[in-house]
Amino acid sequence: MGLNADQLKTAMAALCAIEPAFAVAVGNAGHPAPRISERGFATLLRTIVGQQVSVASAQAVWTKLDTVVGGAGDPAKIAAASDETLRSAGLSRQKLGYARSLADEVTSGRLDLTNLPEDDEEAIAALVRVKGIGRWSAEIYLLFAEGRTDIWPAGDLAIQIEVGRILGHETRPSEKLTREVAEAWRPHRGAAAIFAWHHYQADMKVI
Repeated sequence: MGLNADQLKTAMAALCAIEPAFAVAVGNAGHPAPRISERGFATLLRTIVGQQVSVASAQAVWTKLDTVVGGAGDPAKIAAASDETLRSAGLSRQKLGYARSLADEVTSGRLDLTNLPEDDEEAIAALVRVKGIGRWSAEIYLLFAEGRTDIWPAGDLAIQIEVGRILGHETRPSEKLTREVAEAWRPHRGAAAIFAWHHYQADMKVI
């Protein structure tokens, strides 16, 4: 489970003490709401299904996939389904391959989603071995589904934009700089990421 409201408030208080610019930003945008996903195969498969499509389209495909295989959250059922069945739900050839890769990793036991390495980088490495799961998807899973407190998706464009805005940079910082400035925020970078997305959405409403 992801970071709950109390954990977020505690982490944000620590961040405000470390970096006064956060205190100003929280005063303007308020505290972020928790972002929590279910731990396990279904969440990762949903990530694959949702790549490069709208939320509504992803939900439609998921609903159909769940129907045609008799339970899309069961890796064994995805592994047993024919290509024709998976395509009928709306999976492209590429996503079909990704879904099979994930199902194979889980059913074979090579990827144990109930016992990922405690070290964040090792856990990310285990997840990105699955075709279709990149570093960003792995980080999002670890933050939202496992509630790991120090995950920092520095490659996320919205995070880069908001780190620049919060800290008063004239231009959007690079991924490298976004990673560097956040070193001082350990072990609360997960909350910083959730707040950055929250701040980004607040900025979009103003615009």
